[in-house]
Amino acid sequence: MIHYYPVALDLRDRLCLVVGGGPVAEAKVDGLLAAGARVTVVSPELTADLASWAADGRIIHRPHEYGPDDLDGQQLVFAATDRRQVTEAVAAEARRRGLWVNAADDPAFCDFLLPSVLRRGRLVIAVSTGGASPALAARMRRDLEALVPAEYEALVELAAEVRSELRARADRPGGAAWRAALGGELIALLAQGKRGEAKARLLDRLGVTT
Repeated sequence: MIHYYPVALDLRDRLCLVVGGGPVAEAKVDGLLAAGARVTVVSPELTADLASWAADGRIIHRPHEYGPDDLDGQQLVFAATDRRQVTEAVAAEARRRGLWVNAADDPAFCDFLLPSVLRRGRLVIAVSTGGASPALAARMRRDLEALVPAEYEALVELAAEVRSELRARADRPGGAAWRAALGGELIALLAQGKRGEAKARLLDRLGVTT
């Protein structure tokens, strides 16, 4: 059993290769673009969205079958094809070069896995079963959606704003104070559009005088 180490990567301007041009590849590319990566797709054919992104210059498209030279200069590699022989070749060459590779639905060829992700702005909740059951990870992510309302996005930004302001004046409440202060009442206020009141309540809970 592999015990994976969870990590969040900064992929801004990082060169990422995706081998494959179908729906699975499209999903990988979509996530990479959202993270600011510079994506190259290798595939003779593309989905409509991938073709549109290539035409718009959002991705680089190499319209041929995968070859080892496609890995030149890349920093992260994704095999998103249903042809196992290609997946094996991509993984073997990537590992020979010391590159990290992810193979869709095939943990044996993965150096890292992609979790099922719930996003609320900068708040990211990732669920993984270590490749045992991607369907269960997706189900768990859907269940969490009901527990983490959209207002958490505003709460993240409010907490960041208050934290920055307090740091500027060398006033730094400890972690325990923050954990106690960030309660559900703030979510209710934000849901009602009462951001100012929510901020005042947060500062009060932190024991900060303005």
